[in-house]
Amino acid sequence: MSKRFVSELVAGSAIDEVFLLAERSMGHKKDGNPFLNVTLSDRTGQVKGVVWDQVARIAGAAAEGDFVHVRAQAGEYRGNLQLVVKDMVRVPADQVNAGDFLAVTTRDVAKMIDRLREMTDRMQTPHLRALFTAFWSDDTFVAAYTRAPAAKHMHHAYIGGLLEHTLSMAVLSEMIAGHYSGVDRDLLLAGVILHDVGKVRELEYVNRIDYTDEGRLLSHIIIGLSMLDEKLKQVPDFPETQAQLLKHMVVSHHGSREFGSPEPPKTIEAVLLNYIDEMDSRVNSIREFVAKDTSDGSWTPYHRLLERHFFKGPIQNESSGDG
Repeated sequence: MSKRFVSELVAGSAIDEVFLLAERSMGHKKDGNPFLNVTLSDRTGQVKGVVWDQVARIAGAAAEGDFVHVRAQAGEYRGNLQLVVKDMVRVPADQVNAGDFLAVTTRDVAKMIDRLREMTDRMQTPHLRALFTAFWSDDTFVAAYTRAPAAKHMHHAYIGGLLEHTLSMAVLSEMIAGHYSGVDRDLLLAGVILHDVGKVRELEYVNRIDYTDEGRLLSHIIIGLSMLDEKLKQVPDFPETQAQLLKHMVVSHHGSREFGSPEPPKTIEAVLLNYIDEMDSRVNSIREFVAKDTSDGSWTPYHRLLERHFFKGPIQNESSGDG
């Protein structure tokens, strides 16, 4: 029997399917009795669910990150699909197809990493070229860098997403560096490739995409600085000022303290990195939002974070001719 994905669920239908238990939390009704909120996921998305009956038994049957066999009834709550879960039991990981539960980039990973290597090999700055030799010769790092997502939810939130996002930014950086005079092309490219390098440890991405303990405690910016420092030590006589400028790009790439950067961008290369990162992540996020919308009409539902609807284009009339 083929799997029924989250994107295929509709209100009014009975559900008997395996999902990943992404999140769960206990609550209490007005009468004091407990209920369980759950978030179930697969590679097509997530759906909220609630357990009203046999809460203690079901809550004890599985933990976050487990695969679970769910029996439920699909309905609507406040305009969104919600499952009323009747039963939920853990399923061993070796009994499921892992590819059903994590979305994966549609791009060729080998070609993407080869393109990045080719770009760093063309760097005119010897110490930066040597730095990337240190990164690319680290097989453990490369394996993680080519698999990591770029985020948990917002953009490029799938296996290989970090590499896809980074390569897109790298191509943009070369175009932009060629447009503005006085830009250090090699430094900008280095900052682009390393700005999110800490994501390989900030996030876990085996069965689900979530934050690691290290990620929650330190953030990818701090982790990335530590990883960069480790590789800088492998490059003899790396210029201190250049090391500081590169670290500044990692520290400031979110653009402001409000959005998580300890310092705002203070060089042209750091400013450009911030805008390139914002542009690529925003375009991907909007495209994903539009692609997942199956509603009728030429406009998407309201995007709460971006506070707007997005235009999908005019509705195509299926009938044609004089009839």
